[in-house]
Amino acid sequence: MTKKMQIYDTTLRDGSQTEGISYSLMDKINIAKQLDSFGIDFIEGGWPFSNPKDTELFNYFKKNPLKHSKITPFGSTAHPSNPASKDKNLLALIKADTEYVTIFGKTWDLHVREVLKIKLEDNLKIISESIKFLVKKGKRVFYDAEHFFDGYKANPEYALLSLRAAVESGAELPVLCDTNGGSLPWEIKAITEAVKKELGIKDFGIHCHNDLGMAVANSVITVGSGCCHIQGTINGYGERCGNADLVTIIAVLQVKMNEKVVTPAKISELTHLSNYVSELSNMANKDNHPFVGRSAFAHKGGIHIDAVTKNRQAYEHINPVLVGNTTRFVVSELAGKTTLVVKAKELEFDLDKKSKKAKKIYKLLQKLESQGYQFEAAEGSFKLLLQKEFRRYKRFFDLLGFRVIIERRDDNRLISEATIKMRINGKLEHTASEGDGPVNALDGALRKALLKYYPKLSEMHLTDFKVRVLDEKAGTAAKVRVLIQSQDKDENWSTIGVSENIIEASWEALVDSVEYKLLKDFYK
Repeated sequence: MTKKMQIYDTTLRDGSQTEGISYSLMDKINIAKQLDSFGIDFIEGGWPFSNPKDTELFNYFKKNPLKHSKITPFGSTAHPSNPASKDKNLLALIKADTEYVTIFGKTWDLHVREVLKIKLEDNLKIISESIKFLVKKGKRVFYDAEHFFDGYKANPEYALLSLRAAVESGAELPVLCDTNGGSLPWEIKAITEAVKKELGIKDFGIHCHNDLGMAVANSVITVGSGCCHIQGTINGYGERCGNADLVTIIAVLQVKMNEKVVTPAKISELTHLSNYVSELSNMANKDNHPFVGRSAFAHKGGIHIDAVTKNRQAYEHINPVLVGNTTRFVVSELAGKTTLVVKAKELEFDLDKKSKKAKKIYKLLQKLESQGYQFEAAEGSFKLLLQKEFRRYKRFFDLLGFRVIIERRDDNRLISEATIKMRINGKLEHTASEGDGPVNALDGALRKALLKYYPKLSEMHLTDFKVRVLDEKAGTAAKVRVLIQSQDKDENWSTIGVSENIIEASWEALVDSVEYKLLKDFYK
């Protein structure tokens, strides 16, 4: 390597093209600040010519400059009908008032002939004049060679001519793009090495899309060939199948390849960065996301867990703490008593693997899982199970009965009403509540009864509700599993219910969730 590896993030532009993502101006500003704090070198802010939101973003960072990252506008070479000096897109890049700009141009002869509908030599002239104009205006230019690998495979001579036009016109760095995401790692490696040899350049950048699921591999494989600049998005967001995932790339480069990308202190914030961006993007982070996912270092098999408790290297390729993650032991019928003991210890219960209590709890766990319970995703319910077995359980209320009515009213509104009878501290409580659905109504009626006795329940709210049919062949008579996620100011927890009746399963999960909160506060 002749240069430090540069990380160029395009979450705010390419990532925002993900189906389901729509960033507000403040979302973009906050994500940029988080990337800056982490130590990302370049942040592509967007296309200032295309929409007012991106223009406002660049105006904001003119007045509030980032501490580390270089904010970079994105655009295209001049339109064939305009001279570079009068092209609105190029003028908008200059107006963004940044040190660096990024433009893309056509390198695939198919696009020149069938999309731009101009002569091949005219495209070369457009590339050259666009870059020269930007350089003359004092800009440092990253040139994204769009569709470079497809272009090279179709017409290597022309693809190289287009790249040479960019380099000789003053581009700071040529960036080779696998825009359709259809290239294989060995193709990427062979072509990048040929480009270096043919053009006599030492350094280049890479920009890969994930249509074959190989964007990370295609990016990393170029490092040994002279790539000093990798473009991608946090969590691999992007159009179609997404862009190269910078979270995985950064971890691979720094932890596995000893490339200094960010400081050791910052690499430990990688999991936080991934989760932060997923939250602002309103996209659930994948549990099996390499390095940072909730399940990235989760162990379910008993043999695996037994080995990891003796030596983490047995089934973990790195210490998860390096990237801000943690080892998790998943409680299940497959895990064996070792998992039970380790998980109990995590929850501050001292359990001997050979004890009668361990055998009893393990048998109970197997019985419940045969009925459809899965405690790997419901640690709140699992902790309640342990509290009952260890006699750390306190009954806060007794249910005498509940009823749920669903009614369509004259105005076509669908209303759910729940009525609950309970005994709390020896007193009978009879409450009712309406809700958007039966679970919401039950939650309202339960809280109405409990809040005057346990006011701290007001700190808790439900954050997620999932229903899974366990036996689809049984149709409407099938058992369902309900998972409820709850949260207070300190933590979040998940609870589970299983029944042939979705209301009963929901009630079971709801009661576990409330009891978890009450016991948590009781033992403080």
